[in-house]
Amino acid sequence: MNTRTRLPVVLLLDDEPNVTAGLKRALHNDPWNILTAATVGGAFDILARENVDVVVSDERMPGMSGSQFLTEIRKKYPHTIRMILSGQADLEAAVRAINEGEVYRFLLKPCNPADLRITIRQALEHKQLVELSRKLLREYEKKQSILDELERANPGITHIETDESGAICLDEEDEELAMDLADLLREMQAHVS
Repeated sequence: MNTRTRLPVVLLLDDEPNVTAGLKRALHNDPWNILTAATVGGAFDILARENVDVVVSDERMPGMSGSQFLTEIRKKYPHTIRMILSGQADLEAAVRAINEGEVYRFLLKPCNPADLRITIRQALEHKQLVELSRKLLREYEKKQSILDELERANPGITHIETDESGAICLDEEDEELAMDLADLLREMQAHVS
């Protein structure tokens, strides 16, 4: 049995290979599998074959802007965290990226590697929390479905009356049943002892 956990995958997209090489060098000690692409097409190829957790894209890319690219990523890979790294403080691009691509962060070049590292770490933590939230919601929905089925088969079975302090109120029938169960438990304990 393989107990190794998968390293998170971070994809860096920039049409300037020296930028992605520099970022990859700066992040090489981090516990992530870092992939790079110099074109949008290359990035889509990587996304098609890898389970990418975070994409960091340059805004000014030939053929398609980073915000347009991330909008496509949101549609095709909605659980991938998306970030823009731009050399231009373009308010319009930032607004478009946030609104259309649901970008997690918009960072400006030159970006301090420590800031990028922290931002990627926070993005991965955010992704884990969202995945945990989805898992808990699915579990809740399953349990609620079971309760709904019990209620349909036995109307009133899931209704519990409580007093003002939150204590469960028992009617006479419930009290008799509770006393019978207590007697049965005492008998069972006596036989075990």
